[in-house]
Amino acid sequence: MDFTLLEALVKEKKFSELQKELHTMQVADIAEFFDILESKMILLIFRLLSKEKAAEVFSYLSIDQQQHICVSVNDQELIKLVDELDFDDKIDLLEEMPANIVKKILANATEVERKLINQFLNYPDRSSGSLMTIEFVDLKKEMNVREALERIRLLGFNKETIYTCYVITSTRVLEGIIELKDLVLAKPEQKIEDLMQRDVIFVGTHDDQEGVADIFKKYDLLSVPVVDQEKRLVGIITIDDIVDVIEQEATEDFHRMAAIEPFDDTYLNTSVFVLAKKRIGWLLVLMISATLTGMILSRYELALEAVVALTFFIPMLMDTGGNAGSQASTLVIRSLTLGEVTFKDLFRVITKELGVSIIVGLALAAINFLRIRFIQGYSLQISLTVTITLFFTVLLAKIAGGVLPILADKLKLDPAIMASPLITTIVDTFALLIYFGVASILLGI
Repeated sequence: MDFTLLEALVKEKKFSELQKELHTMQVADIAEFFDILESKMILLIFRLLSKEKAAEVFSYLSIDQQQHICVSVNDQELIKLVDELDFDDKIDLLEEMPANIVKKILANATEVERKLINQFLNYPDRSSGSLMTIEFVDLKKEMNVREALERIRLLGFNKETIYTCYVITSTRVLEGIIELKDLVLAKPEQKIEDLMQRDVIFVGTHDDQEGVADIFKKYDLLSVPVVDQEKRLVGIITIDDIVDVIEQEATEDFHRMAAIEPFDDTYLNTSVFVLAKKRIGWLLVLMISATLTGMILSRYELALEAVVALTFFIPMLMDTGGNAGSQASTLVIRSLTLGEVTFKDLFRVITKELGVSIIVGLALAAINFLRIRFIQGYSLQISLTVTITLFFTVLLAKIAGGVLPILADKLKLDPAIMASPLITTIVDTFALLIYFGVASILLGI
């Protein structure tokens, strides 16, 4: 979005006009505008927003910006701001704020709210409990439609969603759900018991957030109830929170596929020391594992001296093997993430990758044989050595790329770790063993 006008108003200190412009903007766009503001201007511009809009914009800001505002405002402003936040946004804030800010917020919360906050903060990170909100409308099955709509009108202003209402018993056990559409279209005297959907899809408080995201995708949900071990309704998760989870999980997978330890902050906001720390671990592992290829080359040093031409084709063989393995691992990792492939599909994946590798391997081998033999003019034995090695390297790489992520998933590891860097290192080692094995047979070295 173009913020030229807003930047000009800030520069010229026309804050009255700026306030009018901000009033007409979407909260997500206002939050994006805050990203380009100087630190000293953030609080000043934030105070131009109305109380309700300020709370909405605050929930879209980065952790650093939220901390800056919380530290800069006085205690009274802080309490008013936190009171306006949705409950799940309030929990997210408390998880990231310094201890002194958390103490201020908890000190001014009611006893009931303080108890709820502490309960939410104790849920495991990345669990359903840490994602859910308590801002939903609950109904009783004994109510009729008129009573239910009256309750929605009474409570709905402070709830995250009213499109789905949850039917519970006196002990808060989840019995069913009912859509607002069904209530509006039903007759006033009809009972909730006759209208509600009893076959409810729900998740537990300790379920992993990635599994919850899969449930949203599978059933096209806008919200899902969260229950405890006794099936008592304790909260709901809405689609906006799941979109954040999907982005977070996808980012983590990209990091791991590039052999980087995941981190939460944005790239530009992360210090060089943190970025280095996140990268160096895997680089050390891969560097040490790559010494295997050096050992193999040392072992066959005499062979390379006898037939120097073999050296020229090593980069091509290793690169092709790594690329072939990366193609297979990328597709399988994505299929695992989407739930399209499980461990029971292991042999189907092997069969499929075997078929693909034979076709691709034969095509690449044939083209390379023609290039090496007739264009570059190498001997028949060298051409066959490179060609045969290329075929079996592609075969090995694609099967390894398909199988290793599935095995990692079975062992409760993130399949993304079996991506390009690790697959390439493994394939490189075996490609050299195949290469010199074939050379020993065909060239007698």
